[in-house]
Amino acid sequence: MSFGRFNSYNIMWLIVMFDMPVVTKIERKRAARFRKNLLKLGFSMMQYSVYTRHCMSLESAEVYKKKVKAIIEEKGDVKILMITDKQIEKMEVFFGRTQYTFPLDSKKQLELF
Repeated sequence: MSFGRFNSYNIMWLIVMFDMPVVTKIERKRAARFRKNLLKLGFSMMQYSVYTRHCMSLESAEVYKKKVKAIIEEKGDVKILMITDKQIEKMEVFFGRTQYTFPLDSKKQLELF
C-alpha cells in the first residue's frame, strides 16, 4: 500500500464563499438552510460566509463541489474555490496581532477511505 499520493500538492481544500439576501424572513431561512447544509457536508465555518472543507484528493474535492452546487439556493452569490494543501499552508491568520497557523482545527475532521 502506497501513501505517496497523499502529499500537500494532492490534498485539496474546498472554500465556499457566499453572499445571500437576508432582507425578508424567507431569505433568512434560505441562507440559514444553505449554511446548515454546508455543515452537514462536513464544511467548517472559517468566517460567517466563508466555509472550508478538507479533501484527501482532487476526486474527493470534485464530489463535494458537485454536492455544494446541488444545494445552492435560487438567489445569492456563491463562489467555490479549490486549492491545494500546499497553497493553504501559506495563509497567514491573525486574531488581533496574534498570528496562528491554518487550519486551526484540521485534526477535528476524519476521513475514511
